[in-house]
Amino acid sequence: MIFKKRLIKQKKKKKQKTVSLKEIKLRPGTEAHDYNFKIKNAKKFITKGDKVKFTVKFKGREMQHTQLGKDLMNKIIDETKDIAKVESKPKFEGRQMVMIIQPI
Repeated sequence: MIFKKRLIKQKKKKKQKTVSLKEIKLRPGTEAHDYNFKIKNAKKFITKGDKVKFTVKFKGREMQHTQLGKDLMNKIIDETKDIAKVESKPKFEGRQMVMIIQPI
């Protein structure tokens, strides 16, 4: 009886899937090549089944141009919409804008 309970617990542990959260940090002035490289890595993480947290950090006067960060987040959503969906929409946490996307 005890042995069967142990087997059932082991089977449940095998069925569980661990999902990790990967973070990708950007700035409002991130250039095209760097942006493409980070998006390529994000797509790789998503296809593995991980969630991806995008963070756009603002410094100094960049806080006056928050629209650049919103545009960047919208561009990320458009480029990953075929393989991922938005778990938490872009929102401000202090001086950074945060968004989490997860695999479909």
